[in-house]
Amino acid sequence: MTDASATPLKLFNSLTRSLETFEPVHPGEARVYSCGPTVYNYPHIGNMRAYVFADTLGRTLSYKGYKLTHVINITDVGHLTDDADAGEDKLEKAAAERAQSIWDIARHYTEAYWADVKALNIRQPAHWSIATDYVPQMIEFAKTIADRHCYELESGLYFDTTTVADYGRLARHGTDEGESRIDPVDGKRHPADFAIWRKTPAGETRQMEWDSPWGRGAPGWHLECSVMSEALLGFPFDIHTGGIDHREIHHPNEIAQNQAHSCSDASGARIWMHNNFLVERSGKMSKSSGEFLRVQLLIDKGYHPLAYRLMCLQAHYRSELEFSWDGLGAALTRLKRLVMAAASVREAEASEPADRRLTDLLAKFDAAVSEDLNTAVALTLLEEAAAMKKIDAGQKRGALTAMDAVLGLDLLTIKRADLRVRPKSAMISEAEIEATLTRRKEARAAKDFAASDALRDELIAAGVEVMDGDPLGWDWRLEAN
Repeated sequence: MTDASATPLKLFNSLTRSLETFEPVHPGEARVYSCGPTVYNYPHIGNMRAYVFADTLGRTLSYKGYKLTHVINITDVGHLTDDADAGEDKLEKAAAERAQSIWDIARHYTEAYWADVKALNIRQPAHWSIATDYVPQMIEFAKTIADRHCYELESGLYFDTTTVADYGRLARHGTDEGESRIDPVDGKRHPADFAIWRKTPAGETRQMEWDSPWGRGAPGWHLECSVMSEALLGFPFDIHTGGIDHREIHHPNEIAQNQAHSCSDASGARIWMHNNFLVERSGKMSKSSGEFLRVQLLIDKGYHPLAYRLMCLQAHYRSELEFSWDGLGAALTRLKRLVMAAASVREAEASEPADRRLTDLLAKFDAAVSEDLNTAVALTLLEEAAAMKKIDAGQKRGALTAMDAVLGLDLLTIKRADLRVRPKSAMISEAEIEATLTRRKEARAAKDFAASDALRDELIAAGVEVMDGDPLGWDWRLEAN
């Protein structure tokens, strides 16, 4: 098999806006931190694209032979309704609106997020870091930078962004291509300054608040990631990931804190990586839209969640990806074909690929994923390997296993019937479908084609596609929504 460690892994560093060869801080190891969800609501599928990307990165690092330590945080305090220190804490606001315990809300939506992680075959990280578990460390971190880099207002402790070198270079704040959406807060010295600690206003009690040298209150959102990444990975670590929206405010503020804490210009991570947006034209990506697009909604409509994973892999992580139901349906069809093609070697014992056709494909696959995770090309190579005929079954399984370890489509475990997900709106049971198909088979045997056609039309009207000559027999008819 191709030696995956022989081809250098090149990754796009948002900090330098260039491709860089991955050179780990600690030889043979890869330490990665990914910004996780704020657990005040369900994640939408655009949120989940970030974790498919981070998982693909982690899988690629493992494939390349690195010992991976991946950390994903859970933000259960500190993230305001505006990323730039305006508005209310998202968890406090949700708790007040629903008259529930903030801890119960955080637990419910954390578990919902973890369910989506499992559904999308995202590997478990080494650590789930829960923000509220690290508040004492956050206070200590803030103490180390307060005197030289912060100032106190009635509303809290703020970081003075002019005290560190080249603030905002990740977002290119000082250039024509720079990004900015900073809202003012009364008393701030500079518009970009941000909260390290937010005091609880006089006369108000929050469900999540702690004592600190700057008054009773809660940590700033940006502080949390600096503290947890250092605690679990050490500074510097290798790669920090997140959505492209974090490149504008959250990650520049993390970098500023890391510079202040380390008394250097070091950003904390060697490479900063960002996935682009998932674009959806109907407006149903917004969590304020009611039935917004989340993984469970895709499942409720009859789409296997791995079809969404494949849909993400079809585009480069740095490219915008447009969501449509037709596109998801096409991805599901592509996944079905892959699963069917892999079925012939599922029971074979994997062996080292030696056939030149397979080794050539594996070399091309390695080149694709080594060039900044080019999963779109890698997918076509996986399909080519899966479709290969007249080849040793063990070697073919070995090649598919290696490729799928990176892409995470579960091809050698999942079966085609598993992809037949019952839509929530279905009004007919599987037992009724099978009974109707039995009656139809009997009608066809008796050459009663009128009855056979009527039974087929009955199933079609019930949302069932009859597949004559296919061992699966039937599937749900999934309409574009």
